[in-house]
Amino acid sequence: MKLKITIYLFAFVLLSIVLLEACKKSDATDNTSKTTPLTFTIPAGWPQPATNIFASNPLTEEGFQLGRKLFYDGKLSKDGNFPCASCHQQFAAFATFDHDFSHGFNNAFTTRNAPGLFNLAWMPLLHWDGGINHIEVQPLAPIAAPNEMAETIENVLAKLRTDSNYPNLFKAAYGSTEINSQKMLKALAQFMGTMVSSNSKYDKVQRGEATFTTAEQSGYTFFKSKCEACHKEPLFTDNSFRNNGLAVNSFLNDFGRKRITNLSSDSLKFKVPSLRNVELTFPYMHDGRLYSMRDVLDHYSTNLITTQPTLDPLLVSRIPMTTTDKNNMVAFLRTLTDTVFTKNPRFKQP
Repeated sequence: MKLKITIYLFAFVLLSIVLLEACKKSDATDNTSKTTPLTFTIPAGWPQPATNIFASNPLTEEGFQLGRKLFYDGKLSKDGNFPCASCHQQFAAFATFDHDFSHGFNNAFTTRNAPGLFNLAWMPLLHWDGGINHIEVQPLAPIAAPNEMAETIENVLAKLRTDSNYPNLFKAAYGSTEINSQKMLKALAQFMGTMVSSNSKYDKVQRGEATFTTAEQSGYTFFKSKCEACHKEPLFTDNSFRNNGLAVNSFLNDFGRKRITNLSSDSLKFKVPSLRNVELTFPYMHDGRLYSMRDVLDHYSTNLITTQPTLDPLLVSRIPMTTTDKNNMVAFLRTLTDTVFTKNPRFKQP
């Protein structure tokens, strides 16, 4: 009799374990079915990104929404005042509006101009010096920088765990209420990586939906002959690092790409920025020293230093421009403004 009871108890325990494991597997399967897959759409005529930044981070609506909330949440900074969005404002194409440097923790300032955030999926290297090689690790730099968000990942995670909203958001996105750095960074990558700007007047002209004015067309013609070697269409950057003849900022002593490679040949080389939304992302250059598009054109036509050893060969004779050329160039550059992107409700603060 005791043997039978023992056998029944063993069978009951074994069945319970099997059912528990089955439930666990079912829960995991159910979570996959509950997420809403998103497709990353490459605009017609655009190249494939060099790498798929979502290869190990499948896009879902739930992951995107978690990333959006994190992007606008001050909890990622030490005192709660500096979310990612404090330096990257949507109306300025996710650059810092009208500031050469951005405000950071404890009245500090950044040491480089905040670039606009868009079309990041096509950028193999990030930051002005290319020091970041993947979008998923990019947020670590500003979060930890003492003059930016001045926080630690451990403290950020602790704050998220005590927020009643986040466990459910993480569960919706990843099937578990566990909050860790990998999930947080993947969610931010989903939000930022899907910021695609491709609906400016220029794009509509390329699609046959609009036409340039005479000045815009003349500016476009000049651009294709003098500027496109570095600012390649349709991204308007070739993602290279070049010395464009700026004098060294004596306050910052920033030598750009050389900081990363330690090569003298990379001295004063900075990433070629995209010209998309250039009307909105002023001031310009890595240190925000030029405040208008005309200032930039004056730099290339007259003011750049031609005696620097690492100056880009394309600029040794500068870029001669007449006043009319400059007016037409400004007219064309304004056609790269994408208000569909800067007003897209999907990227607004939730």
